[in-house]
Amino acid sequence: MFGLSVFDFSLMAAGTVALLVWLLFFIRGMKYQSMFEVLTEKEFPLREIYGLGYGVLETVKYGYKSKRDRKLRQELGILYGNQYSDYYLRTIHAQQITTAFTMFVLSFALYGLTSEVTAWVMGLMFSGLAYYYFGTATKKKILKRSEELLHDFSEVVSKLALLTGAGMILREAWVDTAYAGSSTIYQEMQRTVDEMNNGVSEVDAIYNFGSRCIIAEIKKFTSTIIQGMTKGNRELTAMLQEQSKEVWQLKKQLVRREGEKAAGKLLIPICVMFVGILIMILVPIFTNLGVS
Repeated sequence: MFGLSVFDFSLMAAGTVALLVWLLFFIRGMKYQSMFEVLTEKEFPLREIYGLGYGVLETVKYGYKSKRDRKLRQELGILYGNQYSDYYLRTIHAQQITTAFTMFVLSFALYGLTSEVTAWVMGLMFSGLAYYYFGTATKKKILKRSEELLHDFSEVVSKLALLTGAGMILREAWVDTAYAGSSTIYQEMQRTVDEMNNGVSEVDAIYNFGSRCIIAEIKKFTSTIIQGMTKGNRELTAMLQEQSKEVWQLKKQLVRREGEKAAGKLLIPICVMFVGILIMILVPIFTNLGVS
């Protein structure tokens, strides 16, 4: 009938069922949608329909207790703070299910428009890739954040060493340094200032700073400060000056790595240009050979 095969009818039936299930969970998820209004569209695309994915999770009574969830909760605590890690864990899972399920339904629509099995298979592949991508995006954000933290780390240590060497107490030096920039490490230092102003002790606030930054070099830096605070400002200044020298060596290595990455990225357009030049040279040669 209408030239449709059994396979076409099967996909139409499966697509119809998938769409109905999608609509069912979309309607069910509307009551959860207010949870995701605080999210930004840039960081969480399609946040307007995350209630759909959360509705699925609530229906199956997902417990968020797997080994992967425990690791993801730790990563989210680094990015957003431990007090918000559970909220963002639920958000990530809702994002994964929403995007993957939506693309799964769209894959049937693609087949209906093109009548090509390849289009349907590609839609299914993109559905799986979307689920995987949003599940691993947190780790990529942490890697990017780590690079941003290291970028200005040497300047921060040098400034603190300079200010404490000039006789300024650590807290005042920390405040001056924290508001000397606006990059990631300065923002974290400003969070530490806020903690101090809210009654958290200097030792605990600086320890929290190291915990949020997670990088080994910054953890060593915070340990140096905490150790120096117990020995007095003179010992602290000497320790900071010593670490400042080490950090500048790290800065040189970082700049060298960034240069190598930039050189690697340049290889792609160079190779494309080389292939283009070869085509421009070889095509006329073979054309002339064919004419002769």
